[in-house]
Amino acid sequence: MVQSMQYSLDMIQDEARHLVQRGMISRQQPIYVLCNYIPAREWACIEFELERSNFLLRDKIGDLMGREEWSND
Repeated sequence: MVQSMQYSLDMIQDEARHLVQRGMISRQQPIYVLCNYIPAREWACIEFELERSNFLLRDKIGDLMGREEWSND
């Protein structure tokens, strides 16, 4: 039996930050671009968690990431 991973909003935000930092996605792109980097079998869990947290798939990645802390400010 294959167990599905549980995704928290923090985990999704961390993944989005990681992809932005690596230049794979932009803060201006919609959240649904994350589906290109998350296994299809896990996407329903991600989508559920985003909806539970009042995010729409058309919202910007930057909105999902929220305020960022900069250590050199």
